[in-house]
Amino acid sequence: MDAASGFFAALPLLATPRDTFDPARHCRAPDDWCLVVTDIVDSTGAIAAGRHKTVNFVAAMAIAALRNLCAPEPIPFLFGGDGAVVMVPPRVAVEARAVLARVRGLAARDYGLGLRVGLVPVADIRRCGAEVLVGRFEPSPGNSFGVFLGGGVGLLEDAIRGRGNAELGALAAVPERLDDRQPPDLSGLSCRWDALRSQRGCMLTVIVQGAPDPGAVYAALMQLAGPEPATRPVSVGTLRARWPPTGFMNEVRARRRGGWLPLWVAWVLLETLLAWIVIRIGRPVGGFDPARYRREIAANTDFCKHDQTLCCVIDCPLGAVDGIRAWLDAGAANGAWRHGLHVSETALMTCLVTNTPDGLHVHFVDGGGGGYTQAAKALKARRT
Repeated sequence: MDAASGFFAALPLLATPRDTFDPARHCRAPDDWCLVVTDIVDSTGAIAAGRHKTVNFVAAMAIAALRNLCAPEPIPFLFGGDGAVVMVPPRVAVEARAVLARVRGLAARDYGLGLRVGLVPVADIRRCGAEVLVGRFEPSPGNSFGVFLGGGVGLLEDAIRGRGNAELGALAAVPERLDDRQPPDLSGLSCRWDALRSQRGCMLTVIVQGAPDPGAVYAALMQLAGPEPATRPVSVGTLRARWPPTGFMNEVRARRRGGWLPLWVAWVLLETLLAWIVIRIGRPVGGFDPARYRREIAANTDFCKHDQTLCCVIDCPLGAVDGIRAWLDAGAANGAWRHGLHVSETALMTCLVTNTPDGLHVHFVDGGGGGYTQAAKALKARRT
């Protein structure tokens, strides 16, 4: 593997969310790597209809499909609640377009959700005046997420939504004809855990855009909501398993790959029942140690940051919410940033599992009631 194709694997590791704010530890993406963004159409309406788990699951599908396409090479990816950001090497660029078309088709046919998708080489982003810098956030060995700087992600997101650079939007377009209705490989994608109930008062979803120093904003949030380790929405205490899992049909549809639906319903119900029993017993079975797995889940969760946008879900004391809101409002009044908040009792988690015995599994978190979507809605309301 040459240096360009393996650039993400060679990046310096960022072990904590605070590390991700250091621009010196981000590197320019190669011109020929492709930036991918996805976005669910009317996620607000879907969440209002009680489909939050499905929105999160569909948002993670492009990550799973492209990660499986590129395996075993690690690639940068970022979950945003109702969309995702991924980068793929040039060797799979043509196939990645087809995979995205299949994911979009599956989202519409099996999940009833519209999905915007776009893919474009980094060189085209640079020609449009933005940069793509990438950092490698790795909270535990082998479990990497991407974090981004330079404005390229935001530029492409606006373009595929039809409210930005029209030329870039045309370059990034994925034709409908590429969907041959073959099922994408979504191996490892699941949502078996119950909603994560706050241990401290509430789950607070925060989006801050345009801050000149997002790291300072994050540090202030942690000081107001802290102590920092306790703010993590996923902990051994918040993890609860139930059977059958809420939304298990999302996993059935993802895994059946054209097979007979009732058979896959029975198979996933049996598989999840066995997993639930092992987790309830709490003792190792074969190569699976449920206690260790819980500890690893708490560590292997994503942290959402790109360009000058900070997104996070915090397990927050109720008494701290007003102080956080007032502090953010003061900064917005001074023109320092724009922000949106959403308060809920729970958070939701979607999982992407590669190899449980080896500790290779990552987890995507969103605030309950459509945390990221609702916070983004509040942020947009401030613009008007």
